[in-house]
Parts: sequence; C-alpha cells; structure tokens
Amino acid sequence: MSYRIYTDGSCHGNPGPGGWAFVIVSDGRVVMEKSGSMKETTNNQMELSAAIQGLFYFNEHVQLKEVHLFTDSKYVIDGINSWIHGWKKNNWKTSTKKPVKNEELWKSLDELNSKLTVNWNWIKGHSGDIFNDKVDLLANNATVGDCV
Repeated sequence: MSYRIYTDGSCHGNPGPGGWAFVIVSDGRVVMEKSGSMKETTNNQMELSAAIQGLFYFNEHVQLKEVHLFTDSKYVIDGINSWIHGWKKNNWKTSTKKPVKNEELWKSLDELNSKLTVNWNWIKGHSGDIFNDKVDLLANNATVGDCV
C-alpha cells in the first residue's frame, strides 16, 4: 500500500487571512482531508503549514513511514530539497547571513522530514490533477471561512 499527501496553502493578501489543506490518498482514494486557517499570515507560511500538518497527521496515524508528498509550492520544494542544508549548516542564516524567514516552520518541517521517508514532488497548480485541485479548493475555502 502506498500513500500520497497533497498539500496547498492560500492567502488573501500577503499578509492577510490564509488557509492550508492536505489530502492523504491511498490506492486512488482519499483517506483523510483536513484544513485550517489563520487570520494574519503569508502564502509561504500556509504552504509550509499544509506540508507540516499533512506529515504530522501521517506520522501519527499511519504505520508506514514512506510517503510521496505533492505540492505546487516551489518555495517548499526548493527549501526542503536544497536550501535547508545550508541554513542548518549556517545556524539558520541565509547565505547573506540574514535570519531564515519562517525559521520555526522550517524547523518543524525538517523534524518531520527526518522521521519519515518523504519523496518530495512538485506539481503544477491548476493543471487538472484531481487531488491537487481538491486541496486548492479546501485551502481557499479555509481562507475565506472563519479565520481563527
């Protein structure tokens, strides 16, 4: 049995009210979907939160520890696959010695990534993939809903 997690974040204004969502899929069927919101956030924070929440749920509720995660966020993909190594080596500073933006979220994502075998995949947004479209809708609905 294999699992896929689709994630997306949304923000109306940047910063502004935002939403995140994930969908966990196994054998072509949705086994879990969840979304949430924040009153004042950024799109990048919501993209990171979606991945964190999806991996956290997966780690807590699925015995298998290998998963394919799909996101339309180049920020998340580039950050987790390449930038994070330099940030950690430089004590969470960028190559220009500035603090990493969203450091706490990146640290949470890095911790979950180290507990699981995550195959990170970029997927083009709004490209007709049924599950990517679903998380996009969930994240947008969370954004316009009652923000906490």
